[in-house]
Amino acid sequence: MTDFDETEFEDDWDDELPWICEEKPWRWEEDGLTVTRGSSFTGPGCHDGCGVLMYTDKDGKLVKVEGDPLNTYNQGRLCIRCLALKDVVNHPDRLHYPLKRAGERGENKWERISWDEAIATIAEKFNAIKAEFGAEAVVFAQGTGRDIAPYLQRLAFSFGSPNYVCYGLAGNACMIPRLSVQMMSLTAITMPDYSQMLPDRYEDEDYAIPECVIIWGRNPLASNADGNFGHWCIDAMKRGSKLVVVDPRLTWLAAQADIWLQVRPGTDAALALGMLNIIIQEDLFDRDFVELWTYGFEQLAERAAEYPVEKVAEITWIPAEKILAAARMYAKAKPALIEWGVAVDMTKESVPITHAINCLVNITGNLDVPGGNVITELACNVSGYYGWGNELISREQFEKRIGMDKYPMLRYGIPLASPDEMCDAILTDKPYPIKAMWVQANNPIACMAADPKKTYDSMKKLDFVVVVDLFHTPTTIAFADIVLPAAAFPERNGVRAVFYYAQCINQAVQIGETKGDAEICRLLGKALNPEAWEPYESEMDVWDDLGAGSGLTFEEMRNYGQMIHPNIYRKYEEGRLRAYDDAPGFNTPTGRAEMYSTVMEGYGLDPLPYYEEPPESPYSTPELMEEYPLILTTGARQVAFFHSEHRQIPSLRATYPYPQIEINPEVAKEYGIEQGDWVWIENSFGRCQQKANITNVVPKWLVHADHGWWFPEEEAAEPHLFGVFKSNVNQLVPYNCGRSGFGNSYKTMICKIYKVKEGEV
Repeated sequence: MTDFDETEFEDDWDDELPWICEEKPWRWEEDGLTVTRGSSFTGPGCHDGCGVLMYTDKDGKLVKVEGDPLNTYNQGRLCIRCLALKDVVNHPDRLHYPLKRAGERGENKWERISWDEAIATIAEKFNAIKAEFGAEAVVFAQGTGRDIAPYLQRLAFSFGSPNYVCYGLAGNACMIPRLSVQMMSLTAITMPDYSQMLPDRYEDEDYAIPECVIIWGRNPLASNADGNFGHWCIDAMKRGSKLVVVDPRLTWLAAQADIWLQVRPGTDAALALGMLNIIIQEDLFDRDFVELWTYGFEQLAERAAEYPVEKVAEITWIPAEKILAAARMYAKAKPALIEWGVAVDMTKESVPITHAINCLVNITGNLDVPGGNVITELACNVSGYYGWGNELISREQFEKRIGMDKYPMLRYGIPLASPDEMCDAILTDKPYPIKAMWVQANNPIACMAADPKKTYDSMKKLDFVVVVDLFHTPTTIAFADIVLPAAAFPERNGVRAVFYYAQCINQAVQIGETKGDAEICRLLGKALNPEAWEPYESEMDVWDDLGAGSGLTFEEMRNYGQMIHPNIYRKYEEGRLRAYDDAPGFNTPTGRAEMYSTVMEGYGLDPLPYYEEPPESPYSTPELMEEYPLILTTGARQVAFFHSEHRQIPSLRATYPYPQIEINPEVAKEYGIEQGDWVWIENSFGRCQQKANITNVVPKWLVHADHGWWFPEEEAAEPHLFGVFKSNVNQLVPYNCGRSGFGNSYKTMICKIYKVKEGEV
């Protein structure tokens, strides 16, 4: 292992404890159909990995999908995307075979080739670029929602490229800021405890229902983080949990909440600091936990004192009495948990927001207790999960990662390059030329990329691009020299392993020549660096290796539909969190949960949480607000889609046929906009058009726009590219990450709206 990864733990899933599992068949016959038990972990996308039963007919065709009632994760519950899975797998537009570009880029002319030719061509191109410019000239880019992180990183590092990156997502502003801050302050990852790690779930004697649940910056009924099933909060509410929702929109959960904090986007850090101040001033904090297990309380108290409730109310636009009530409800509840979402990340200064919310958990003693924010022992090894292949790259080569010289947090815990700096590096050849890109599970110009036209220009400049996906997308058409067909999860084997559980993804069907993402990485890895991939003669060898901590081979794991790593609470008391000894405490420089982060201080960042006004807002740019008077949040999640996926599935598209912008009725009346009108959304960076959805769920000062829209029914060839720029709201979002390198203003832009004229649609 190289010496640059200070947070690496041994790859050990603690065989002192048995896994919670029960033998159950993974395949059987039922009413003339073959039933395969598996996990729904992508693609098509989702972060959940629910237990599913896949039904195939005598011809091997997928005809039905149901939830697995024996899976304790989702307990048989499924969303409409899973129910429509057969429409994805059997779709006539699926990519079935490897393709090579036959015309110019963007012409949508392709030639079918074999897998052998595709892999050989890619290896030849990559190796030629490596010989002339260095391995760092090839970027290995991923998106979200497919289990490719360990394989893709091993592929990049075995080739010698340090540039493993979520390309296009400015500031890596999705979960990465939260993970990185927790790694620096706890050297561990927390998640809300809804009894998911206990054999008897809510009835387990070791569990306590949270008295208070805070849903902060997410809508879990439409979108969920890894390992967190959205309806668990409903389960808790049914059992008596009080609910606080922090969200500018009146979501369904906000409407059911005991307290709804309608926060002005981007001001979450001020809200959290104000709540910290109330809890400290009113002596509602857990004094024993703070004194024994945390570091920096006095400094935190001084910082929080700068945020009296009246000041916080002025900043956040939340009435002071509601802030007081929420702080008191959370602090007095024993236990209580905070469930946070991507809106925390999608503010330019996302790091201090995350830091402040972490401190709320710490000072109330809700860290790693039943019904609180629990640390899983597998989550302690999160850097190990992302670190498969670290030993294959030298320190000298690792230090060439784009952005790491400017943003040192990129070297801590999760090895990603900076998308912001990468875009500029491609366009300028500085600090060195970038010549090729491997794009897997990513459709950047339609989905995640800030400033998609700048992203488009950068990708057009590359000499060679490979895209791995299930369908043609604007990204394959515009840039790809070779397209490889990825398997949907019913078409592949695999292991869904995250934080506290593992379950097998079992192949039920085969469509054309599609292959799983791990197998595709293995094939190219063998061609680029045979020695590094020598142990893996088949994809089963990969699964056997990654599942070694369970003590089972993949074939053995299949007979346990779901394996849960049991939890021990208050691990810091028993020395279960330390990397190099078994002393009590945390694996931080001080041995405590750091509210004053010595690691951040060492990186030249503020070691305490703080508030910074968004770059464009009523207070930071009042003159701009005269022209662009509305606050714009982007990235609305819809249950019919996962990011930019599913737009070509008729049964799902029928439920949500067009991109929508939510507009308050009074604002719509002011601008002469009626329900269903096409509307221009515009600011100083760009504009797009979406259909008006006039609704009271947004206040008069806010509009809320969908993301990820393109139109598979429209022409593919350039300049159309499936209409990708018509409704892409990211055209209003620049690359402008926070001082840490994390976060961006996807949720805090400003804009104006006006009706689209006849002929402009």
